[in-house]
Amino acid sequence: MVTLVLPRLLDTSGTVRRSASMVERNVAALKSVYWLLLISGFVEPVLYLLSIGVGVGRLIDGFTLPDGRVVEYAVFVAPAMLAASAMTGALAETTFNFFGKFKYQKLYDGIIATPVRPFEIALGELSWAMVRGSAYSAAFLAVMVAMDLTTVGRALLAFPAAVLTGFAFGSAGMALSTFMRSWQDFDLMGSAQFTLFLFSGTFVPAEAYPAALRWLVEVTPLYRAVHLLRDVCVGGGGWWWLADVLYLLALTALGLTVASRRMVGLLYK
Repeated sequence: MVTLVLPRLLDTSGTVRRSASMVERNVAALKSVYWLLLISGFVEPVLYLLSIGVGVGRLIDGFTLPDGRVVEYAVFVAPAMLAASAMTGALAETTFNFFGKFKYQKLYDGIIATPVRPFEIALGELSWAMVRGSAYSAAFLAVMVAMDLTTVGRALLAFPAAVLTGFAFGSAGMALSTFMRSWQDFDLMGSAQFTLFLFSGTFVPAEAYPAALRWLVEVTPLYRAVHLLRDVCVGGGGWWWLADVLYLLALTALGLTVASRRMVGLLYK
Protein backbone atom coordinates (compact mmCIF):
# COMPACT_ATOMS: atom_id res chain seq x y z
CA MET A 1 0.00 0.00 0.00
CA VAL A 2 2.80 2.40 0.97
CA THR A 3 4.66 1.65 -2.25
CA LEU A 4 1.56 2.63 -4.23
CA VAL A 5 0.70 5.83 -2.36
CA LEU A 6 4.16 7.26 -1.66
CA PRO A 7 5.13 7.79 -5.33
CA ARG A 8 1.91 9.75 -5.84
CA LEU A 9 2.67 11.97 -2.86
CA LEU A 10 6.21 12.59 -4.08
CA ASP A 11 5.36 12.90 -7.78
CA THR A 12 6.41 16.35 -8.90
CA SER A 13 6.96 15.43 -12.55
CA GLY A 14 3.86 17.37 -13.61
CA THR A 15 5.00 20.54 -11.86
CA VAL A 16 8.51 20.21 -13.25
CA ARG A 17 7.22 19.57 -16.76
CA ARG A 18 4.83 22.52 -16.72
CA SER A 19 7.45 24.83 -15.23
CA ALA A 20 9.91 23.68 -17.89
CA SER A 21 7.37 24.64 -20.55
CA MET A 22 7.62 28.24 -19.31
CA VAL A 23 11.39 28.11 -19.74
CA GLU A 24 10.99 26.67 -23.25
CA ARG A 25 8.61 29.48 -24.12
CA ASN A 26 11.17 32.12 -23.06
CA VAL A 27 13.97 30.37 -24.93
CA ALA A 28 11.90 30.29 -28.11
CA ALA A 29 10.93 33.95 -27.73
CA LEU A 30 14.51 35.17 -27.26
CA LYS A 31 16.60 32.70 -29.24
CA SER A 32 17.72 35.37 -31.72
CA VAL A 33 19.21 37.66 -29.05
CA TYR A 34 21.05 35.22 -26.76
CA TRP A 35 24.37 36.99 -27.28
CA LEU A 36 22.83 40.36 -26.38
CA LEU A 37 21.35 38.94 -23.15
CA LEU A 38 24.76 37.62 -22.13
CA ILE A 39 26.52 40.91 -22.80
CA SER A 40 23.85 43.03 -21.08
CA GLY A 41 24.32 41.40 -17.68
CA PHE A 42 28.02 40.66 -17.95
CA VAL A 43 29.70 43.86 -19.12
CA GLU A 44 28.69 46.22 -16.30
CA PRO A 45 30.24 44.27 -13.38
CA VAL A 46 33.37 43.59 -15.45
CA LEU A 47 33.74 47.33 -16.06
CA TYR A 48 33.35 47.99 -12.33
CA LEU A 49 35.98 45.34 -11.63
CA LEU A 50 38.41 46.88 -14.10
CA SER A 51 37.81 50.50 -13.10
CA ILE A 52 37.60 50.14 -9.32
CA GLY A 53 39.06 46.74 -8.50
CA VAL A 54 42.05 47.07 -10.81
CA GLY A 55 42.20 50.85 -11.30
CA VAL A 56 41.85 51.90 -7.66
CA GLY A 57 43.75 48.77 -6.66
CA ARG A 58 46.84 50.21 -8.34
CA LEU A 59 46.85 52.92 -5.67
CA ILE A 60 46.70 50.41 -2.80
CA ASP A 61 49.77 48.44 -1.69
CA GLY A 62 47.85 45.37 -0.61
CA PHE A 63 44.44 45.15 1.03
CA THR A 64 44.11 43.76 4.55
CA LEU A 65 41.19 41.39 5.09
CA PRO A 66 39.35 41.24 8.44
CA ASP A 67 41.24 38.02 9.27
CA GLY A 68 44.59 39.79 8.82
CA ARG A 69 45.59 38.38 5.44
CA VAL A 70 46.81 40.80 2.78
CA VAL A 71 45.56 40.42 -0.80
CA GLU A 72 45.29 42.57 -3.89
CA TYR A 73 42.32 44.92 -3.81
CA ALA A 74 40.96 43.39 -7.02
CA VAL A 75 40.90 39.98 -5.31
CA PHE A 76 38.73 41.50 -2.57
CA VAL A 77 36.35 43.27 -4.97
CA ALA A 78 35.92 40.54 -7.61
CA PRO A 79 33.63 38.20 -5.58
CA ALA A 80 31.40 41.18 -4.76
CA MET A 81 31.11 42.00 -8.46
CA LEU A 82 30.18 38.36 -9.07
CA ALA A 83 27.39 38.66 -6.49
CA ALA A 84 26.24 41.94 -8.04
CA SER A 85 26.20 40.33 -11.49
CA ALA A 86 24.02 37.47 -10.22
CA MET A 87 21.70 39.95 -8.51
CA THR A 88 21.40 42.23 -11.54
CA GLY A 89 20.73 39.40 -13.98
CA ALA A 90 18.05 37.83 -11.81
CA LEU A 91 16.29 41.10 -11.02
CA ALA A 92 16.26 42.23 -14.65
CA GLU A 93 14.25 39.16 -15.63
CA THR A 94 11.96 38.87 -12.62
CA THR A 95 11.09 42.56 -12.26
CA PHE A 96 10.81 44.50 -15.54
CA ASN A 97 10.27 41.55 -17.86
CA PHE A 98 7.96 39.71 -15.46
CA PHE A 99 5.93 42.86 -14.76
CA GLY A 100 5.52 43.60 -18.47
CA LYS A 101 4.23 40.10 -19.18
CA PHE A 102 1.93 40.21 -16.17
CA LYS A 103 0.53 43.75 -16.28
CA TYR A 104 0.56 44.78 -19.93
CA GLN A 105 0.95 41.75 -22.19
CA LYS A 106 -1.51 39.74 -20.05
CA LEU A 107 0.52 36.66 -20.95
CA TYR A 108 -0.30 34.75 -17.78
CA ASP A 109 -4.05 35.30 -18.14
CA GLY A 110 -3.94 33.02 -21.16
CA ILE A 111 -1.54 30.54 -19.61
CA ILE A 112 -3.78 29.81 -16.61
CA ALA A 113 -6.42 28.57 -19.07
CA THR A 114 -4.05 25.61 -19.54
CA PRO A 115 -3.09 23.11 -16.80
CA VAL A 116 -0.19 25.40 -15.77
CA ARG A 117 -0.79 26.85 -12.30
CA PRO A 118 0.45 30.19 -10.88
CA PHE A 119 3.12 28.48 -8.77
CA GLU A 120 4.44 26.72 -11.88
CA ILE A 121 4.45 30.01 -13.79
CA ALA A 122 6.49 31.62 -11.00
CA LEU A 123 8.85 28.64 -10.79
CA GLY A 124 9.29 28.57 -14.56
CA GLU A 125 10.02 32.28 -14.80
CA LEU A 126 12.47 32.04 -11.92
CA SER A 127 14.18 29.07 -13.58
CA TRP A 128 14.51 31.06 -16.80
CA ALA A 129 16.04 33.93 -14.85
CA MET A 130 18.57 31.46 -13.50
CA VAL A 131 19.47 30.26 -16.98
CA ARG A 132 20.44 33.85 -17.77
CA GLY A 133 22.07 34.41 -14.39
CA SER A 134 24.11 31.21 -14.67
CA ALA A 135 25.50 32.37 -18.00
CA TYR A 136 26.50 35.72 -16.47
CA SER A 137 28.12 34.03 -13.48
CA ALA A 138 30.04 31.49 -15.57
CA ALA A 139 31.39 34.21 -17.86
CA PHE A 140 32.40 36.42 -14.94
CA LEU A 141 34.12 33.53 -13.15
CA ALA A 142 36.06 32.82 -16.34
CA VAL A 143 37.27 36.44 -16.30
CA MET A 144 38.28 36.10 -12.63
CA VAL A 145 40.31 32.98 -13.37
CA ALA A 146 41.92 34.60 -16.43
CA MET A 147 42.92 37.63 -14.32
CA ASP A 148 44.31 35.32 -11.61
CA LEU A 149 41.81 36.64 -9.04
CA THR A 150 40.81 33.13 -7.97
CA THR A 151 41.68 29.53 -8.79
CA VAL A 152 39.82 27.14 -11.07
CA GLY A 153 38.85 24.97 -8.10
CA ARG A 154 37.42 27.88 -6.14
CA ALA A 155 35.62 29.15 -9.25
CA LEU A 156 33.88 25.78 -9.63
CA LEU A 157 32.73 26.00 -6.01
CA ALA A 158 31.64 29.61 -6.44
CA PHE A 159 29.38 28.84 -9.40
CA PRO A 160 26.57 27.12 -7.43
CA ALA A 161 26.84 29.85 -4.79
CA ALA A 162 26.34 32.48 -7.50
CA VAL A 163 23.35 30.54 -8.86
CA LEU A 164 21.85 30.44 -5.36
CA THR A 165 22.35 34.21 -5.14
CA GLY A 166 20.43 34.63 -8.36
CA PHE A 167 17.61 32.40 -7.13
CA ALA A 168 17.28 34.42 -3.93
CA PHE A 169 17.18 37.81 -5.66
CA GLY A 170 15.03 36.49 -8.49
CA SER A 171 12.33 35.19 -6.17
CA ALA A 172 12.42 38.37 -4.07
CA GLY A 173 12.20 40.54 -7.18
CA MET A 174 9.26 38.56 -8.52
CA ALA A 175 7.41 38.86 -5.22
CA LEU A 176 7.97 42.63 -5.12
CA SER A 177 6.86 42.98 -8.74
CA THR A 178 3.42 41.63 -7.90
CA PHE A 179 2.90 44.72 -5.70
CA MET A 180 3.97 47.21 -8.39
CA ARG A 181 1.25 49.39 -9.91
CA SER A 182 3.14 51.00 -12.80
CA TRP A 183 6.62 51.37 -14.28
CA GLN A 184 7.24 54.41 -12.05
CA ASP A 185 7.20 52.17 -8.98
CA PHE A 186 10.39 50.54 -10.23
CA ASP A 187 12.31 53.78 -9.62
CA LEU A 188 12.22 52.99 -5.92
CA MET A 189 13.37 49.44 -6.54
CA GLY A 190 16.23 50.69 -8.69
CA SER A 191 17.33 53.07 -5.93
CA ALA A 192 17.24 50.25 -3.38
CA GLN A 193 19.24 47.99 -5.70
CA PHE A 194 21.94 50.62 -6.23
CA THR A 195 22.11 51.30 -2.48
CA LEU A 196 22.64 47.61 -1.85
CA PHE A 197 25.36 47.57 -4.50
CA LEU A 198 27.26 50.39 -2.80
CA PHE A 199 26.80 49.46 0.86
CA SER A 200 26.94 45.66 1.12
CA GLY A 201 30.62 45.21 1.82
CA THR A 202 31.17 45.51 -1.91
CA PHE A 203 34.14 47.86 -1.95
CA VAL A 204 35.08 47.96 1.76
CA PRO A 205 34.61 45.42 4.58
CA ALA A 206 31.51 45.82 6.73
CA GLU A 207 33.87 46.39 9.66
CA ALA A 208 34.71 49.79 8.16
CA TYR A 209 31.18 51.08 8.80
CA PRO A 210 30.07 52.62 12.12
CA ALA A 211 28.75 50.03 14.57
CA ALA A 212 25.19 51.33 14.27
CA LEU A 213 25.27 50.88 10.50
CA ARG A 214 27.27 47.67 10.34
CA TRP A 215 24.52 45.43 11.76
CA LEU A 216 22.08 46.83 9.18
CA VAL A 217 24.54 46.12 6.36
CA GLU A 218 25.13 42.57 7.55
CA VAL A 219 21.45 41.59 7.39
CA THR A 220 20.96 42.70 3.78
CA PRO A 221 20.70 39.94 1.16
CA LEU A 222 23.49 41.26 -1.05
CA TYR A 223 25.89 41.39 1.89
CA ARG A 224 25.14 37.73 2.68
CA ALA A 225 25.77 36.86 -0.98
CA VAL A 226 29.00 38.88 -1.09
CA HIS A 227 30.16 37.30 2.16
CA LEU A 228 29.43 33.80 0.83
CA LEU A 229 31.16 34.29 -2.50
CA ARG A 230 34.13 36.04 -0.92
CA ASP A 231 34.57 33.13 1.49
CA VAL A 232 34.49 30.68 -1.41
CA CYS A 233 36.73 32.66 -3.77
CA VAL A 234 39.23 34.01 -1.22
CA GLY A 235 38.77 31.77 1.84
CA GLY A 236 39.11 32.49 5.52
CA GLY A 237 35.44 32.69 6.48
CA GLY A 238 35.18 29.54 8.57
CA TRP A 239 31.69 28.08 8.87
CA TRP A 240 29.86 31.39 8.43
CA TRP A 241 29.18 30.43 4.82
CA LEU A 242 26.55 27.99 6.11
CA ALA A 243 24.56 30.88 7.64
CA ASP A 244 24.79 32.70 4.30
CA VAL A 245 23.44 29.66 2.43
CA LEU A 246 20.54 29.23 4.86
CA TYR A 247 19.71 32.95 4.60
CA LEU A 248 19.60 32.83 0.79
CA LEU A 249 17.58 29.60 0.77
CA ALA A 250 15.05 31.14 3.15
CA LEU A 251 14.79 34.25 0.97
CA THR A 252 14.25 32.07 -2.11
CA ALA A 253 11.45 30.10 -0.45
CA LEU A 254 9.79 33.22 0.95
CA GLY A 255 9.91 35.11 -2.33
CA LEU A 256 8.58 32.21 -4.38
CA THR A 257 5.75 31.61 -1.91
CA VAL A 258 4.69 35.26 -1.85
CA ALA A 259 4.93 35.59 -5.63
CA SER A 260 2.84 32.50 -6.36
CA ARG A 261 0.16 33.41 -3.80
CA ARG A 262 -0.06 36.97 -5.08
CA MET A 263 -0.39 35.64 -8.63
CA VAL A 264 -3.28 33.41 -7.55
CA GLY A 265 -5.10 36.42 -6.11
CA LEU A 266 -4.42 38.66 -9.12
CA LEU A 267 -5.06 36.13 -11.89
CA TYR A 268 -8.21 34.56 -10.48
CA LYS A 269 -9.90 37.71 -9.17
